[in-house]
Amino acid sequence: MCDELKRLARDIRVATLKSLTQLGFGHYGGSMSVVETLAVLYGDVMRIDPADPDWPQRDYFVLSKGHAGPALYSTLAIKGYFPMEELATLNQNGTRLPSHPDRLKTRGVDATTGSLGQGISIAAGMALSHKLASRPNRVFCIVGDGELNEGQCWEAFQFIAHHKLNNLLVYIDWNKQQLDGELNDIIAPFDLAEKFHAFGFDVQTVKGDDIAAIQAVTRPVRSGDERPRIVILDSVKGQGVPYLESLSNTHHLRLNDEMREALNESIRQLEAAYD
Repeated sequence: MCDELKRLARDIRVATLKSLTQLGFGHYGGSMSVVETLAVLYGDVMRIDPADPDWPQRDYFVLSKGHAGPALYSTLAIKGYFPMEELATLNQNGTRLPSHPDRLKTRGVDATTGSLGQGISIAAGMALSHKLASRPNRVFCIVGDGELNEGQCWEAFQFIAHHKLNNLLVYIDWNKQQLDGELNDIIAPFDLAEKFHAFGFDVQTVKGDDIAAIQAVTRPVRSGDERPRIVILDSVKGQGVPYLESLSNTHHLRLNDEMREALNESIRQLEAAYD
């Protein structure tokens, strides 16, 4: 299974790079840093039915850091929610794939996100609804580390802990950069794990590209433990693409010819990895 998920992650990464590079601009860094987590969720953990995106028994996914939408779209296309060819329409007039996810436009998107801090609140509401109705649905949410600058996030975390929403699993994409620069230079997060422990969460930290570790902290549904879980993903912007990892900040790039050629070479290398 781990090899299958590595291949799925490779396919998501390649499809995302292709759609962004064809467009010529976009959120490269934060899309790459969540690829392995998306592969685990959609390739192994979540109960989904691409033929019936509104299946009532499905698990729900909220991409609170909505700027990573291109990676989510690639995942959904690979899983069969819509044709792969549609990825070429990313962020163009008339597209069903806007720069940030919109549940009214895109099959398989459970929540409209992009205004940072709001997705985690939506996920909390979903989880409470399922818990009150004694439904088995799980909710998964990815939050950006820069997004934690928003006070609304901490109100949501307090709500989640208070209501013991252990049917919700939250990932923090700790890639240590945001639009304006290094995370520690903007607003330092200090000790994230200790913060979440103080709120009453079960906190786990794993490498953001370690598929086996992400599986291990994602799959178990614990009986008798009412604590909601936070998984801190120790990741890097541009994860899995050495060229992007080498740049000073890849939150959003507008490509010149040199960058485009470097990214096309990265795509060729990734495509050859499992051939």
